[in-house]
Amino acid sequence: MSTFMANNTIERKWYVIDAANKPLGKTAVAAANILRGKHRPEFTPHADCGEFVIIINASKAILTGKKLEQKYYRRHSGYIGGLKEVQYKTLMATRPELAMKLAVKGMLPHNSIGDKSITRLKVYAGSEHKQQAQAPIAYEVK
Repeated sequence: MSTFMANNTIERKWYVIDAANKPLGKTAVAAANILRGKHRPEFTPHADCGEFVIIINASKAILTGKKLEQKYYRRHSGYIGGLKEVQYKTLMATRPELAMKLAVKGMLPHNSIGDKSITRLKVYAGSEHKQQAQAPIAYEVK
């Protein structure tokens, strides 16, 4: 018996995840697993066999504990004194799509497969999305 190897001829489906009243991290884990293709029986670690993911209601995702006050999103421009930090309370109020995308990106592999996978993620703050034509399948976060 030979080992199955996934190739580039896989058919990619679209999944929609509703993040309303669900923890941001658990929603991000579900999205990362679908983007990576780990839910498929023909998953191959070195091949890109993931699907498309749409996350709606990102603004209604919750952060447990004291994360809204204690967690910060930090970035650095590369110059001296160029550290910028934003509290997650502010980030979730102004740009909840970015908070969700950063959480998912951190859970993907940090290589070319992860770079290709993150392009298949679409995040929306509200309940409306532009991908109705793809007929996405609803995915329930456990």
